[in-house]
Amino acid sequence: MTLSARDQEVLQEIREWEKRMYEYEVNDFQRLYDKYIDQSFQLLPEKVRDQIFFNLDNWLFHLHSFIQGSEMQIDAKERIMINGRVFQEQIDTLEDMKQLSIDQLQYIAGQQISRHRIYSLAQGGITGTGGALLVGADIPGMAVINLRAVQLIAMTYGVEVNTPYEVMTALKVFNASIHPLRFQSAGWEDLMNDFRQENNRYLYEGNEDLANITWIDQLLKQALKGVAIVLLRKKVIQGIPFISMALGAGANYHSTKKVTDFAHKYYQMRYLIEKEGTIQ
Repeated sequence: MTLSARDQEVLQEIREWEKRMYEYEVNDFQRLYDKYIDQSFQLLPEKVRDQIFFNLDNWLFHLHSFIQGSEMQIDAKERIMINGRVFQEQIDTLEDMKQLSIDQLQYIAGQQISRHRIYSLAQGGITGTGGALLVGADIPGMAVINLRAVQLIAMTYGVEVNTPYEVMTALKVFNASIHPLRFQSAGWEDLMNDFRQENNRYLYEGNEDLANITWIDQLLKQALKGVAIVLLRKKVIQGIPFISMALGAGANYHSTKKVTDFAHKYYQMRYLIEKEGTIQ
């Protein structure tokens, strides 16, 4: 099938985004920081390092299954198809969503993206009130919001995220998207190679390891954010800790924006590849 002029325009936008990602230049401070993190982590016994990564991977798989099987997610899937029927009455399954145009799919995906960015903003604001329990719940709370957003974007583009291949793909999208920009190109390349090389998209036969040293960077940032919130929550205006709430809300919104931007680009690209069939 030949891509429409609008399809070609969106494809070009993704190509330009790809180019900026691949051309990102790491500065000296980032190199020094990455080296320090790597050296510090290597001080841990190998068995401990492997156990940390294993536990993170296991947690992500269970979290994905929990979200996917939740009643909220099942209802969201039905709402996506209802939105699709506004444009095309003959939509009975998620696979049928691929009949819609790129603009129609972008509109529906945009609703999911906006909604989850607002959830993230609210989650950060609540965390910013500074209670120990709320700060501790921020990491799993953000993981749920962001991973759910990835699943819903995938479903908007006609992808069921309950097969082994699609479960692993959604987790890889989430995993790559939360990393700093200097590491995202490797995750993107891995995802695109998986998609182009995999003929059977039911079973996943690639590398199933997700967590690696770059996760330490994310955990450190979350820890620093938590410390900053606890320190700033005592600075109140009319009894409300506006500064710590703004910090939490801003950081969480930025995180979800990064995840949803990456996930949207990936599933858009898949849609275009499948529609045209010969994009390299």
